[in-house]
Amino acid sequence: TPAGAMAPLWPFILVAASEILAIDTPHPRNPALYRLTKQLLQKYHKAVRPVHHWTEATMVYLDVFVHAVLDVDAQNQKLKTSIWYHEVWDDEFLSWNPSMFDEIREISLPLSDIWAPDIIINEFVDIEGSPDLPYVYVNSSGTIKNSKPIQVVSACALETYAFPFDTHNCSLTFSSVLHTVQDVDLAFLRSKENTKHDKKEFLNDSEWELLSVSPTYNILQSSAGDFAQIRFNVVIRRRPLVYIVSLLIPSIFLMLVDLGSFYLPPTCRARIVFKTSVLVGYTVFRVNMSDEMPRSALSTPLIGVFFTVCMALLVISLFTSILLVRLLHDEWSIGQERPLLCFQGDTDADGPRVDPRAQLAGIAEPSICQEHQVQPGTLQEVWLELKSIGTYFQTWEQADQQEVKWLALLERFDRLLFQAYTIVLGLYTVTLSSLWALWGSS
Repeated sequence: TPAGAMAPLWPFILVAASEILAIDTPHPRNPALYRLTKQLLQKYHKAVRPVHHWTEATMVYLDVFVHAVLDVDAQNQKLKTSIWYHEVWDDEFLSWNPSMFDEIREISLPLSDIWAPDIIINEFVDIEGSPDLPYVYVNSSGTIKNSKPIQVVSACALETYAFPFDTHNCSLTFSSVLHTVQDVDLAFLRSKENTKHDKKEFLNDSEWELLSVSPTYNILQSSAGDFAQIRFNVVIRRRPLVYIVSLLIPSIFLMLVDLGSFYLPPTCRARIVFKTSVLVGYTVFRVNMSDEMPRSALSTPLIGVFFTVCMALLVISLFTSILLVRLLHDEWSIGQERPLLCFQGDTDADGPRVDPRAQLAGIAEPSICQEHQVQPGTLQEVWLELKSIGTYFQTWEQADQQEVKWLALLERFDRLLFQAYTIVLGLYTVTLSSLWALWGSS
């Protein structure tokens, strides 16, 4: 049959048809993107600043978006932030006519193959976790856009005196390392007003709140030449609610409890136990507070100063109570002595006893007892005994007067401590309230 006769020829027919289709279908060996990239980079020299006239400065436009505040190290005066960095400049050697390359108006090129400005952050200490983005976008007019996220650790003068209502102003200064303003000049990619109040990229659920990012332009004059600089002043403040709940309110409660201990009588021994318990509470709270408070070599937080002063007043008051109780204990021990012991003629094995009251008056009881060694039943014996009794009660009265003077002096000092404690606690409360009000109004 005709079909059977044509069967051996089908493979040759299919091969011939495929070759005809391959000839009729346009299949360029060099795509437009490949040809464009090869043409741009074939004779490009990345070591040469991309201008036709060397007297013209290359204008670099900068912009920064603060994404998050990652860490504030007050002790080492460092700030760690996550930012989006944008820089735009014109390369006069990387322009083309889009109509000659299938209307391609923008391509990506390796950053390592083209000239790039040597812009650095002057305050940077370390760059951590920044991804390496090796490509940049180039449009047909020669404008290059380089955008990348950076986690930058920068030096910043942190002031923690008003903790936890502290506000910090840290700057990120961008400038060229080698090129003077005659070669590389800097400018703002956006207006100052839009940059200052733009917070859409900032994460709002962190401990820190972004207030503003204010850019400024200035010329740094040095012996090597004049260098253009753009400084972004990043103003941040701490959200204090967690510290108010965990530090400020408990510290005020502890100070109020300590203040209430002054209402216990100074002669009460339970006051020492109570104040010792409060001192232990101060110590435990101070240890826990030191983990929460920022440590700085330049300044001490105000809350730490007040807390230390209150702790010092507590220690002084506790020492006064101990001294007072010790004095009263001596007087109480003296009152337990038997005043007429020597009159009964009793002596210890170790020798004659000495009455402490007589010691205070400078009279030794053994000398009195020796005077009693007279014949019993005589008027002289009765006179000596009455004289001894009068001397004893006179000494007792003098000791009581001395005790009253000590009590009055220590109670007066205790009242002064109470007044000082009240003033310090009042200043502490007023200061924290004022700082909180200023924080809310800023």
